[in-house]
Amino acid sequence: MNISLVGRHVELTDAIKQHLNASIETLKKFHLDIISVMAVASANERKGKIGVSVEFTINLAGKNSVVIKQNETDLYAAIDIAIDRAQKALRRMHDRGTDHHKVGINEAKAQSQANGGIDLSRESENLEDEIVPVELELYKPREIGDVLEELKESGKMFEIFLDHEDKTRVLYKRNDGRFGLY
Repeated sequence: MNISLVGRHVELTDAIKQHLNASIETLKKFHLDIISVMAVASANERKGKIGVSVEFTINLAGKNSVVIKQNETDLYAAIDIAIDRAQKALRRMHDRGTDHHKVGINEAKAQSQANGGIDLSRESENLEDEIVPVELELYKPREIGDVLEELKESGKMFEIFLDHEDKTRVLYKRNDGRFGLY
């Protein structure tokens, strides 16, 4: 990776160059083929405000270049914010290249034939959620005291029931050992 550091109307001291180089080195963690990075720091004055701007141009092999511009009053803050934005852009490019690769049906059929002729329809049926029909029980209104005794005797954490006003209620064990009613 070639790194170019340019200062326009700004003196790049050794500390600034080290900070830029260390920041640019963090871009390697995305394992993209970075050809070159050009960092341009320049002083600018707009409407009486003096500030600096940092521009990073990141050239990638086989992909479009990434250009990040950041204006701030402090040079170090501008570098840090611009590098964060560059990392975010490179992370998106990396994720796009790795996470979103899906195998098409033709590729899956070719792989299954190479692996011994797996039946795709049977495998897809095995992966589906199985729905088991259950007969509903008739819930009669119950007293809170009866439900409390049943909950104490069983190892359950809660019990859902209908009270005498036909409201659905939940009696549950609290962390402090007492019981709550919702």
